Amino acid sequence: LTVKLDNQERFRQLVLKAKARMESGLVPGGHSIVNTRLRAYYGEAGWLAEQLGGVSYLFFLRQLAEQVENDWPAVLAKLEQLRKLLVNREGMVCNVTLDAANWQKFQPHVQAFIDELPAAPKQIQRWQPQLARVDEGLTIPAQVNYVGKGTKITDLGYEWHGSISVITNYLRTTWLWEKIRAQGGAYGAFVSTDRRLGVLTYLSYRDPNLLNTLKNYDETAVFLRHLDLHEDELVKSIIGVIGDLDSYQLPDAKGLTSMIWHLLGESDARRQQYREQVLNTTADDFKAFADVLDAVAREAQIVVLGSSEAITQANKEGQLGLKVTKVL
Repeated sequence: LTVKLDNQERFRQLVLKAKARMESGLVPGGHSIVNTRLRAYYGEAGWLAEQLGGVSYLFFLRQLAEQVENDWPAVLAKLEQLRKLLVNREGMVCNVTLDAANWQKFQPHVQAFIDELPAAPKQIQRWQPQLARVDEGLTIPAQVNYVGKGTKITDLGYEWHGSISVITNYLRTTWLWEKIRAQGGAYGAFVSTDRRLGVLTYLSYRDPNLLNTLKNYDETAVFLRHLDLHEDELVKSIIGVIGDLDSYQLPDAKGLTSMIWHLLGESDARRQQYREQVLNTTADDFKAFADVLDAVAREAQIVVLGSSEAITQANKEGQLGLKVTKVL
């Protein structure tokens, strides 16, 4: 409540530190940058995540650093406005993790703290970002690429089902590993999903290839359609997913997870339904999912983070039509 926001030099240092951290993290975390950029096309939450932690955030930090130097009063006014918006008990969610007996003792202290906070009518803002879905090439000085391709599969008619976690877990350790990592020389290859956005994305990590990686993504459906899945492989993949769903958590992590579920409106019944769908996954689910991946191959957007030379060459040879943006 009493933090001083008017120290221009200190704030400038914080902004420059954040900018340097983002820039230095582009190469080690390139696949995350690409994934965040892809998801930004498909919903408010994805767009916001990119604004707060993706390429757009890096561009914002650069602009902010200049504004701190050239128009500090305007920056300070925004900081004070943010304080008023954030420190407001009318819009507050308070998360406390402890047992019921100690809650009775602790609750008055929490309430006293909340009562000291300013109160103002909360205004719910509805962001409706209008994002043109374009294939992008984001250039950085690097010898490797981070190749992403993804789309909102729920827009393609897919109804979300727990079997998707088993299938994508299997693909990560078989087809994608073999084609992109073992044969292609990349350090990693993934397929990622987001149930709330309805999005599926392919990603590669420290990848010497670009066009060949995209080709392997598009051939994933063929692999699934002709897959002779053994029972022990299916069970192994199911166990891996269940291990992630039911992973051990310390009390603080349990409390945070419970708050997130509360904010998302996620019920115990819905989570149990998803768990049962995972456990009941069959080889037929794998075959059926091939049709979804066929649609992904046709409809998905492409985002590549890599060198200008590699992206320019891929645009020329593969006629990708990537919109090129210099990031670093």
